[in-house]
Amino acid sequence: MGIESLHESYVKSRRLTVLAVHFAELIPDGSTVLDVGAGDGGLAAAIIARKPNLIFKGIDTLVREETGIPVEVFDGRTIPSENKTTDYVLFSDVLHHTEDPMILLREAARVARRGVLIKDHLVRGLLARPTLRFMDEVGNRRFGVKLPHNYWSPKQWDAAFEELRLERNQYLTQLGLYPMWANWWFGRGLHFIVRLDLNETQTEQQKT
Repeated sequence: MGIESLHESYVKSRRLTVLAVHFAELIPDGSTVLDVGAGDGGLAAAIIARKPNLIFKGIDTLVREETGIPVEVFDGRTIPSENKTTDYVLFSDVLHHTEDPMILLREAARVARRGVLIKDHLVRGLLARPTLRFMDEVGNRRFGVKLPHNYWSPKQWDAAFEELRLERNQYLTQLGLYPMWANWWFGRGLHFIVRLDLNETQTEQQKT
């Protein structure tokens, strides 16, 4: 069994389930969510299965024939929505596939009424960058996914959140994405999920 087959058998389905549980806990009841880079909509559908009163729609640069939620095409840079038209914008392992994550983060801050949800990577610890590159290659190369390997350190993420005036509400780095035998190398704080809320100044500006 090759590395890709092992990934499909032991990692992909577990990852989907674990992320769905985490996101379902982070998203308030009744929220509308725009899933950027939604793919086949599998993650959104899994979140909805756990919290049915959420309303999702997705956008992606390539729309697949069958998707778990409605997905529209976009250019990968500009979110095709007016200002403040969805409660939350969600990025799950999307931003490190872009040449400049700030482009989509600014768009998310523009479109969101309440905040932004992110699952992505952290460059920290021994051999972090080579490990992340390896995971990306195994999980995505065969599908033709763009792999610029644009991983950020915690300081880079924090600087971006500060610039956009997004405040951490909940932040997790121990996600349990991998079986115990793999977590010591592929987990170990290289992943995070965060819910970022608009600060009070932004909220007041929306009301006026």
